[in-house]
Amino acid sequence: MVAEYPSLPRLFLDAVDGFANPRAQMNRTAKGWEAISAKEMLRRVAGLSKALAGLGTQSGDRVGIFAPNCPEWHVADFAIQGLGAVVVPVYFRESPERLTYILKDSGARIAFVAGEEQSIKIAGCRPALPALEHVIRASDSGNPGAAIHDASLGETSPHSTLSYRDLVAAAAEPEVGEYRRRADEVTSNQLATIIYTSGTTGEPKGVMLNHANLSSNSRDFTGDFELSSSDVALSLLPLAHVYERTIDYGNIFRGVSIAYVEQPESIAQALLEVRPTTMAAVPRFYEKTYANIIEKGHRERGLKRKIFDAAIRSASAAVPWRAHGKSVPWTVKLRWWIADRLVYSKIRAGVGGRIRIFSSGGAPLAPELAEFFWSVGLPVYQGYGLTETSPVVTFNSPKMNKVGTVGRPIPNVQLRIADDGEILVKGPCVMQGYYHKPEETRAVLTPDGWFSTGDIGRLDADGFLTITDRKKELLKTAGGKFVAPAPIENLLKTSPLIANAMVVGDRRKFASVLVVVNFAGIEEEARKAGREFSTAAQAINDPWVRELMSREIERLTSSLAQYERPKRFALLEQDFTYANGELTYTLKLKRRVIEERYQDTIARLYADVEEPHPEPAG
Repeated sequence: MVAEYPSLPRLFLDAVDGFANPRAQMNRTAKGWEAISAKEMLRRVAGLSKALAGLGTQSGDRVGIFAPNCPEWHVADFAIQGLGAVVVPVYFRESPERLTYILKDSGARIAFVAGEEQSIKIAGCRPALPALEHVIRASDSGNPGAAIHDASLGETSPHSTLSYRDLVAAAAEPEVGEYRRRADEVTSNQLATIIYTSGTTGEPKGVMLNHANLSSNSRDFTGDFELSSSDVALSLLPLAHVYERTIDYGNIFRGVSIAYVEQPESIAQALLEVRPTTMAAVPRFYEKTYANIIEKGHRERGLKRKIFDAAIRSASAAVPWRAHGKSVPWTVKLRWWIADRLVYSKIRAGVGGRIRIFSSGGAPLAPELAEFFWSVGLPVYQGYGLTETSPVVTFNSPKMNKVGTVGRPIPNVQLRIADDGEILVKGPCVMQGYYHKPEETRAVLTPDGWFSTGDIGRLDADGFLTITDRKKELLKTAGGKFVAPAPIENLLKTSPLIANAMVVGDRRKFASVLVVVNFAGIEEEARKAGREFSTAAQAINDPWVRELMSREIERLTSSLAQYERPKRFALLEQDFTYANGELTYTLKLKRRVIEERYQDTIARLYADVEEPHPEPAG
């Protein structure tokens, strides 16, 4: 009986045979961008898979992948799955503590590692991981101080480290044939991966996804995008996160070339060099891109500045037409056409000049930002999902798109809104449960397959979903009013003066906001007023800046209900970062961490209106 959704190795083999893409994978080396053909990728997959089998890896065994986005990531992924084994991805900048927790909790016997930093980190963790028998290392540059050593494949003693290069070097046709035979034995209902949640609240949970979960999602939500082997996708979000991983599966299975960005700092360069046609990102990418566009335009002087300002006004006027498909006067179209020649074309060139599909997910994107990108010729298709749903639940597409929403349910997925506004999901994408956590699984997954997302949303008359906020992140003021922080934060981040924001006020008399200033934007406004600040620290303490920011916050939130408008604010010099533990690796705010870190700052916002120590939220 043929499964409705084939296994991931089966789809990979079909793509290799059907497209034979000569640039299946692309990575940047000292010589520039180099391509790996689909045939060569399969040879490496088969060689590594045989090596893993030689180490005793069997169906159901867990194998960790601890690496940045690189060709070896997908080679390891398909090699592991071709044996029916289970991939346990670890974020490439993960802390030693969480790395140890994930590998220990999952029971991983083998870990695949790429990158010198990752090799050193896992070497330091190995004493705490007695069950980890082998590490396969893809990097050639070891660090003697990390006590890393290579061993031959024949070494089967505990705690050996093997060379990926050596393991795949000898792979040839016999190994490819063997891989094909093994892959055909993998069924769609077998466990494919355990992905540990980022742990914004509480202990990380291992989400169990089988092959049907991932293969259904990768096929069902990408069908309307007409992807082909002529497309080039930039893989920049962490492959340890299911969002990038599933999107890359969809690309690989349609013969799309994958260009890997190993470090987030290299994104701007990669966009110009690779000139991708499609890529997925989180809202923070679009927020920063918009801020950079405005900042660069505001640095212009004279006629160039006037042209830029006029182009931004034309983009705004063209939103009903460009973003929502409505009629506008011919004069609006004429001004847009002129602005497109002079300004928008340069904006598109700044991201490579060939983008036809931007995907946004992981968190809500401000509607105003989405409208801006559509208006300048950069279509951003928004979607919604969670790790537990593999991840896509709803998505916009060229055939069904409504800017400002996260789309309609993808094929074969059901969605309904509970009485309290929570989004409930059912379909082939819904997880098998949390690894070794039956009680947590029962709390969110009903016996008949409905998953409680923990997100609040609403459906419009056309079936398009809008996300309001996380159920657990809703703030309840002392007056009993519920405040959804994310939409307010998204409004604030559209300002050129604001780099980031977090609304606070749970159990307080009113909402307030922590504002990370965009110093470049402040400098621009100060220059107009004949003022000058040497540092951001000096600026945030200046009364003139506080008054400027007060007016800006009031302007941006004027359309909100009275109880939603932040009454007070604190200006912060430093942005929230993953390194400081304030963001997840998809750049979502870790609210509890930030509130704890800035508890004194928050307390001062309410010092004259509340008791010094209000009861913490339960």
